Amino acid sequence: MGSMEMENMRAETVGEEKVDQEKQMGLEENNLSNQSIKNEEIRKQKKRYRFIPRFGCMRLDDGVPAAEQPDAAGGFDVAAGCNGRNHLPTHLVVMVNGIIGSAQNWRYAAKQFVKAYPDDVLVHCSESNSSMLTFDGVDVMGRRLADEVISVVNSHPNLQKISFVGHSLGGLIARYAIAELHRRDLMTKSGEENGEDESHKSSLEEKPKGNIAGLEPVNFITCATPHLGSRGHKQVPVFCGFYSMEKVASRASWLLGRTGRHLFLSDCDEGKPLFCLG
Repeated sequence: MGSMEMENMRAETVGEEKVDQEKQMGLEENNLSNQSIKNEEIRKQKKRYRFIPRFGCMRLDDGVPAAEQPDAAGGFDVAAGCNGRNHLPTHLVVMVNGIIGSAQNWRYAAKQFVKAYPDDVLVHCSESNSSMLTFDGVDVMGRRLADEVISVVNSHPNLQKISFVGHSLGGLIARYAIAELHRRDLMTKSGEENGEDESHKSSLEEKPKGNIAGLEPVNFITCATPHLGSRGHKQVPVFCGFYSMEKVASRASWLLGRTGRHLFLSDCDEGKPLFCLG
């Protein structure tokens, strides 16, 4: 191979290396340019939203640990961890699962409540009506939930307010439990007026009287709850609003026990409803 060919090959190699270097430098410049554009956009967004007030419902304090405390019934309470705080939450939020659900369904939502209001709320994820127990009927489950709420309230004498959050069937259970707790409060008040012996009253009944379990009611929130029943009101999306499908499903409501008959309004004796969701 002649010297001229060697020199040509060297020149071609050097040229290729220069082209590669230029391409690499161009890519680096593009990356720097793109990054600077992104940084500028972020800066503008921060400036744009700087004057929007941050309401309590939009505030999440990620620095607050959410501590879980299991109870004897299988449910659990979620409250803000200590983390240098000295607080006693005054607002009880009771979360109720839907059919074949459990307290675990609410774990994430409970932690978000606590992060939003670390000094205010104690979230209780109910477990008294879980899994197959959700087939026992709305009335039975409502009374079980009422007993569970009273137990929680007695365990936290600092509580002053109460709210309920229910998903699907859980909304009906919570609704029945609220009525049951209100009825018990009225009976307690009536007993006091009749001179009932104070020594037989629980710590719950010694609280200043509110409306629900001795506490001031604040919120009742339900999601996808068939308040009018699951028959005739297009409450079940899978039936696509067809009354014929709802009618067939109502005939098979016994598969869900008393709860199914309550949902499809077929819990009857001689044609007369025994239970009313309204």
